[in-house]
Amino acid sequence: MSQPLDIAVIGATGSVGETLVQILEELEFPVGTLHLLASMESAGSSVMFAGKKVRVREVDSFDFSQVKLAFFAAGPAVSRSFASKAHAAGCSVIDLSGELEHAVALVPEANPEQVAGLSLPALITSPSASAVALAVALAPLKGLLDIERVQVMASLAVSAQGKEAVGELARQTAELLNARPLEPRFFDRQIAFNVLAQVGAVDAHGHSAVERRLVKELRALLDMPALKISVSCVQVPVFFGDSLSVAVQSRGPVDLGAVNQALEAAASIELVEADDYPTPVGDAVGQDVVYVGRVRHGIDEPEQLNLWLTTDNLRKGAALNAVQVGQLLLKHRL
Repeated sequence: MSQPLDIAVIGATGSVGETLVQILEELEFPVGTLHLLASMESAGSSVMFAGKKVRVREVDSFDFSQVKLAFFAAGPAVSRSFASKAHAAGCSVIDLSGELEHAVALVPEANPEQVAGLSLPALITSPSASAVALAVALAPLKGLLDIERVQVMASLAVSAQGKEAVGELARQTAELLNARPLEPRFFDRQIAFNVLAQVGAVDAHGHSAVERRLVKELRALLDMPALKISVSCVQVPVFFGDSLSVAVQSRGPVDLGAVNQALEAAASIELVEADDYPTPVGDAVGQDVVYVGRVRHGIDEPEQLNLWLTTDNLRKGAALNAVQVGQLLLKHRL
């Protein structure tokens, strides 16, 4: 058994942070002292861990030399402000914001070999939930397909934007069901019973930050820096669970039988039978796998593989991947 490790979780009162603490306990991660950190507004509250209440403290005044590993789950601004400070104090960092320029992106099911080349203290990115789902599903197919292009339509749950976004969807839904006037607050327009064509602001070329992040991370995770990727991220009125429609263009015909066998044998994938399909609410939420369904050729295109993926964005896509990366780091480097 590994020696206990003193750990910090930054953003411990947020949706991802709370789930991360829960998974540390579920997986019996060898935690010595657990330091829960957050903003001044959340400091003083408590989070349950291993049957005890752990008090949340301010991240601003924390001495990172007290810990060997820190999970940053508090968003881009906090990672920019404190991750380098933690790293300089000798603490390995697993960041979920995507903001650390020189961090190595890791998904244990896709590129676990990357951990061997890390120097300590390590600087690691746990990728976006969509990139994790895609990497888990596509990594087993690299040896089967000569992949030329990947096209993705990602329907993202509001929980990726935090508790305030979840509350906004709930509030808007209640207002509309009770025939009351609707005033959008968190989102710039109605999200309840609606679909928003972009997630966040777009740049001069019309691409959002989440779309650019997904492309960058997927190329790194598959070790295919020149891979052509087309992605559109849309906001859907779903509390938890992302769903992705994926088209993989191969340079040769796709053997569906071999594809199904590879997916069936792969870790962290639940392959759904051809006469059925998975949904976030009915299947993915609360689960630790990526569900894959609707495996088929393109219409009149035997060189195209179409897939439908759905996964719990907070659990599998964010918190669980980060903890599994921590396990990998602990096993091979710490």
